[in-house]
Amino acid sequence: MNGNTAKTGEDTIDLVELFGVFLKRIWLLVILTVIGAVVAFGYTFFLVTPKYESSALMYVNNSDISLGNTSFSISSGDLTAAKSLVATYSVILESRSVINDVIRLSGVSYTYEEMTEMVEAEAIDNTEVFSITVTSTDPVEAEMLANLYAEILPEKITAIVNGSDVRIVDHAVVAAKRSSPSYTKNTAIGALIGLVIASAIIVIGYLLDDIIHSEDYITETYPDIPLLAVVPDLINSRNNGYGYYGGSARRPDRSASAPAARQVSVPAEQRSPFNVDNMHGSGGDSHG
Repeated sequence: MNGNTAKTGEDTIDLVELFGVFLKRIWLLVILTVIGAVVAFGYTFFLVTPKYESSALMYVNNSDISLGNTSFSISSGDLTAAKSLVATYSVILESRSVINDVIRLSGVSYTYEEMTEMVEAEAIDNTEVFSITVTSTDPVEAEMLANLYAEILPEKITAIVNGSDVRIVDHAVVAAKRSSPSYTKNTAIGALIGLVIASAIIVIGYLLDDIIHSEDYITETYPDIPLLAVVPDLINSRNNGYGYYGGSARRPDRSASAPAARQVSVPAEQRSPFNVDNMHGSGGDSHG
């Protein structure tokens, strides 16, 4: 039992005592944190395939747009215009006809669902410029697919949305570095997970500890019950020569302090008459 049980029988946590437990177990925190970081870094480096992004920029210039039987006007000063346009063009971008044309012209073996996961459109700072971003494990493939989308999408948008004028602002280029995964981010996440696991182990061990570590706990928790005596821990005591108990402690070695016994030869005539030989002899005489 320790200081985490109140007098009312309810479980409480002594934060000061728990902090002291954390200080005593700081080696466990350090070890599991380092292990978590190393495991996360190794997993990211050896098992996670790097991905690359390539983006093409498109510009939309519209005065009056008609979509089906509905017509509406968009001004360049309207901050919601770009979001509305990107939402419309994202649907067209992910349409089956556009993606199938990209698959056919590029010669890749992806399915429609896989290509949908690889491409996305996003407005640039609430302007009428939006980006088409393709993510792939091959940087050259990502660049090629992004440029194909940029060439095919304007024709599809013009055919569907009357009065739209979509132009290419910037073609996609081959990515010079990977976009994911981030070694630093994953390593930090692994270290954090290790730290959380170590903290959980320490807290659970603290809550499940039912050993009375000192007489202060009894006197503070049960002040109405007198403390009669305290049994000292002679095993862990520094003065190990005063005693032992339970058979688990090492018995004190007296050979170093006690003088060695000397062997003394006693003449036969001075030996005790009660030795074994005399006893037999005397016994015979008595019976005789």
